Amino acid sequence: MSEITMSVEGLRKVIGRKEIIKGIDFELKKGEVFGFLGPNGAGKTTTIRMLVGLIRPTSGSIQICGYNVAKDFTKAMTNLGCIVENPEMYPYLTGWENLEHFAVMLPNIKKDRIQYVVELVGLQERIHDRVKTYSLGMRQRLGIAQALLGHPKVLILDEPTNGLDPSGIRDMRKFIRFLAEEEGLSVLVSSHLLSEVQLMCDRVAIISKGQIIATDSVNKLLTKQERLIWRLSPMDKGIDMLSGFTEIIDHDEETVITPYVENEVGDWNQKLVEENVIVKEMNRKLPSLEDLFLEMTGGDSID
Repeated sequence: MSEITMSVEGLRKVIGRKEIIKGIDFELKKGEVFGFLGPNGAGKTTTIRMLVGLIRPTSGSIQICGYNVAKDFTKAMTNLGCIVENPEMYPYLTGWENLEHFAVMLPNIKKDRIQYVVELVGLQERIHDRVKTYSLGMRQRLGIAQALLGHPKVLILDEPTNGLDPSGIRDMRKFIRFLAEEEGLSVLVSSHLLSEVQLMCDRVAIISKGQIIATDSVNKLLTKQERLIWRLSPMDKGIDMLSGFTEIIDHDEETVITPYVENEVGDWNQKLVEENVIVKEMNRKLPSLEDLFLEMTGGDSID
């Protein structure tokens, strides 16, 4: 069993009379990239703010590397690095000077650690330039370098690819995978780019209306929603028969869509043929994460 680095149980947040977060649970494992997705108003940002100690939960618990955030806040936070929204740096200082400034706030951070994180994020050639000359991607990398200064085991990145061009997004994706696979970090990534999450993340939690409605590996989530597209003749009789076997997800004059159930599809096909329904085509379709997200959240837009 993989080492659990963050455990969230029964997390709730009530503001005024409104329950924003309604008892969510999930875990992060060592060396994985965990995607956190939610439509507008789902409570994703509120949850992240509780995870990093910016606001207190109404109830529930957050443990980071075995330390309870409510009871052992300082010890829990020593194992956590984060960027919430955009990384804020002093533009008139160099990248190195910014890191020196933040290193003073942490215990026992020496120059060799600063040099290590600079090389880790690939900024060694520009680290002595002023931050105001950095591109957005470079500022994101400098922000991650700052978050890594204190040797965290858990890294939380809120929209790390926001505003980057396609090349920058690809580089950031590779870098995040490197942090998980080579450095052994647990990386929680919130993002509105579903295609990127599908490429980047090992597991995904989908949050809607303050509740997590699905948590699993990307492949398992998609496989559960695999579809079968049929072309039948006569269509009316075929739809009537299929509706007796399984759910009819959608249909039009030319096709009918059902769930894909591997152990039963052959029987469905045989029974259709026996009743003189011609099966012109059977086509398996694995949905994209975007298709799955829209289906699970009722078509809500994402943050």
